[in-house]
Amino acid sequence: MFFLWPLIPYFYLLIRLIIPARMGRAAKVGCAVLLLIVTQAFAINRFLIGNLASPELPRWLLMVQGWLLAAALLLFALVLLRDIILLLRWLWRAFTRRRSAGTAAGTGSPVSPSRRELVRAGCGGLLLARPAERVALAAAVLGPTAFGVGEAVAVPALREEEARLRRLPREADGLRVAQISDLHMSSLLKRDWVAAVVDLVLAQKPDLIVLTGDMVDGPPELRMESARELSRLTAPLGVFACVGNHEYYSGYAAWVRVFGELGLHMLLNGHAVLRPGGRELVLAGLTDPVARTFGLPGPDMEAALAGAPAGAPCILLEHRPGFAPMRARQGVDFQLSGHTHGGQAPGLREIVSAFNKGYVRGWFDVDGMPLYVSPGAGLWGGFPIRIATPSEVAVFTLRSGAAA
Repeated sequence: MFFLWPLIPYFYLLIRLIIPARMGRAAKVGCAVLLLIVTQAFAINRFLIGNLASPELPRWLLMVQGWLLAAALLLFALVLLRDIILLLRWLWRAFTRRRSAGTAAGTGSPVSPSRRELVRAGCGGLLLARPAERVALAAAVLGPTAFGVGEAVAVPALREEEARLRRLPREADGLRVAQISDLHMSSLLKRDWVAAVVDLVLAQKPDLIVLTGDMVDGPPELRMESARELSRLTAPLGVFACVGNHEYYSGYAAWVRVFGELGLHMLLNGHAVLRPGGRELVLAGLTDPVARTFGLPGPDMEAALAGAPAGAPCILLEHRPGFAPMRARQGVDFQLSGHTHGGQAPGLREIVSAFNKGYVRGWFDVDGMPLYVSPGAGLWGGFPIRIATPSEVAVFTLRSGAAA
């Protein structure tokens, strides 16, 4: 029933903070149980609520759950960092003492410290012994994470960028493309929030609107009120979308049908030929690798470009950015992706980057092909936290010719 990796911070904090604390047995047991509930939030959502991908909890409870989990993980990181620093300091002092003692004795032989000294110095003594220490540590973990939850559920900001495509015809220079990625419509990000995102996009009057996957968490019967807002999206060249991994967790076939009924042109290993200024521009979209675990077609670039006009520039919508080097070799001129949520927070960002070949947020030059990885408009409701990684909707102005 338990998820294993959260047991690491649980037992570390249990041993370092709760067991040595100066409080009664009942209080320690209560703190230990509370910490277990907080760190096992994913297991609770999976085994008790029955849905990890889309936990159906009240919005406020999802925010509290995410806040306390993020705070516990930050507390674990801070306590671990403190212990490492203190241990390194002790090792340095022990090393210098041994050298000094050996030199003074004239033997050069080391003097071994006692085991008790090692434990006391390496662990840094009792934590939270003073009230000021408790207040400071609580503020250090609860403040930033509360702010991060607020950022996670905020309406995304607008980001305006220029994208230069080597083969873009001059007739298409100045074309405006709006990208919405990772909406994650859910019990956390509801209709009013989706409506605000749609309003933000429409206010930019883009020529083309694209959605790069993970649009929804949960089946259509639970999300139609929010999803109907997408029917208001309109642009002269159309509204197109690819799927992300969360569409498969939420009822792929049903959502593909619903998205089509709402006016989204789904590019599922397929393409559309646009004609801005009378010149051909290929817009292609791929499925997600997780499709294969559901017995459905995975991403297939050859199928996506079958029948596409030769020599026309190609913009690719692919939810995951990790295949970008392969797409560059396959003739893509500009790739738009999401999936990473920008890493969401320092520390987590480096882990997400490692799983996505370093493509975590913003611009990348991949063998001459520009890749843009959106940090997303929304995020998964199971861990709603953004610290120094704001959400966004991006609008690109396309320019012809190579970058300077």
